[in-house]
Amino acid sequence: MDSPPNSQDADVSAIKELMSKELSLSWGPDKDPNWDAFAGTFLQSAALFPAARPVRAQTLDHFIERMKRLQADGKLGTFNVTPLGCEVRVFGNVAVAFAACELQENESTTNREVNATVLVRENGMWRIAAQAWDVETDACKIPKHLAQRDDS
Repeated sequence: MDSPPNSQDADVSAIKELMSKELSLSWGPDKDPNWDAFAGTFLQSAALFPAARPVRAQTLDHFIERMKRLQADGKLGTFNVTPLGCEVRVFGNVAVAFAACELQENESTTNREVNATVLVRENGMWRIAAQAWDVETDACKIPKHLAQRDDS
């Protein structure tokens, strides 16, 4: 069993740092994506649930392979994710986070989304166990407290 956290604030800070790392994926003509850093934020068995409907779970490997294909095919030549706000709740060795981000694809299309993330602590490290996300629309706006960059 993992030891209890030193403080709730330390856990929240560690999770916000992990979410910022996960939500900082980018690539372009002069920059390769850091897939190892991205994958390192997840448990290998994590389940991912993209915004597309109907809901279809993906493995981490499937998600990464799909993104690599889109990049290799030129359909996603540039990709930049900018983390925005993050709200975290912790109980012992489990946590949930709602994290917003802005995505820019091919230097033209910009979307914002919210990721709902379940995290677990194992061997003293927080990792993403599951993540689902949805894209902001006119009918479903990101709450103000998540829509601005969280530099805390």
